[in-house]
Amino acid sequence: MQDSDIERIAGWLVERGLAGISEYELLKGFSELCRETGLDLCRSLAFIDTLHPVYEGRAFFWRHDGSQDQWQVEYGPTSDGESADEWQKTSFYHLLTTGGSELRRRFCDGDPPDFAHLEKIRDEGQTDYVALLHRFPGDNHIGEMDCFYSHWTTSHATGFCDDDLAAMRRLVPALALAVKCTSLARVAGTLVEVYLGRDAGRRVLGGRIARGVADRIHAVLWFSDLRGFTAITDTAAPDEIIPLLNDYADAVISAVHEAGGDVLKLVGDGTLAIFKSADAGDACRQALAAEADLRRRVATLNARRTAEGRPVTSVYLGLHVGDVFYGNIGSNDRLDFTVVGPAVNEVSRISSMCRSVDQGVLMSAEFAAEVPEAYRDRIVSVGRYALRGVGRPQELFTLDPTRREPAAAGD
Repeated sequence: MQDSDIERIAGWLVERGLAGISEYELLKGFSELCRETGLDLCRSLAFIDTLHPVYEGRAFFWRHDGSQDQWQVEYGPTSDGESADEWQKTSFYHLLTTGGSELRRRFCDGDPPDFAHLEKIRDEGQTDYVALLHRFPGDNHIGEMDCFYSHWTTSHATGFCDDDLAAMRRLVPALALAVKCTSLARVAGTLVEVYLGRDAGRRVLGGRIARGVADRIHAVLWFSDLRGFTAITDTAAPDEIIPLLNDYADAVISAVHEAGGDVLKLVGDGTLAIFKSADAGDACRQALAAEADLRRRVATLNARRTAEGRPVTSVYLGLHVGDVFYGNIGSNDRLDFTVVGPAVNEVSRISSMCRSVDQGVLMSAEFAAEVPEAYRDRIVSVGRYALRGVGRPQELFTLDPTRREPAAAGD
């Protein structure tokens, strides 16, 4: 490979990295460009850890013959169990723990396949194997994203030549930088969506981060919390509280998301969410579909937790519709992307009334008025009530459990 080829491939990596193409497309394009210049690559693999609540990282595969079953996988934690045992048998773990940056096995010269998967690679006709590790030193990493791992193989009879290895040593760091940029953008997206919510996260990443920047929107507001949560925390074992919160939060959040809503905030056992639509009736329909889905999820969850001998509860839900400001609230160095306005206070008070009137769900008159016709015969008044912090008594409504849900909501 000539210096001009190396400069051309490095330039391609910079251009595509700045464009934000996927990690796999970076690996694939890089590998194919190397082949075009005479470097006889047959297979390549790259992976990088990430910051995600479920996955530890992402791995990317390329083969010249296109025969791989998967070109990308997300892998779970490798810190314990069978996954840890498998990880500790790899050439990458060896490099990581010994401080090395390169490991080579020339099978064509009789080198042993002494790490996990190397025997399979050799038996499939690969003659040379090179593993590279590029570290991100100091504090220049997020979470476990502290290294870029890659390996490269050839089936050429004499393996990689010295010029091949020299070219890879010059070029793979540029690939590592491009992949890191793409992965960091993915991490940023994950973090803002996990902690702010899907729609709010997209808005923040879109640049709406200035204090006081907010949109006035008309939306359905959802506020739910757990029945008897204080009593449960007083009586349950301390190590049961977080799993309980996680179980019921998962049911609530999943139901809201499946119906098209956005969860904005978790406050202890409480959940604030919104449903937005150009048609208020459609947003109400989405909220009622989420309510029905939530009841099914909680029933299944309670059956499982009861069988396990763990505490169970149910969910109180308040639904309201009104105008709110949706955007950034706070100081210059600590902002919250949320909704504010009298309607937010009202939906919280409506939810808290569920205890007093012994109903699982309560709706405001404004919400009931916007509900589509197919739902009207399920909605019944429970009377007028004074809500704390709200100037006038409100007529509240609930769902008649004896009447079937509309077909559109789940029949």
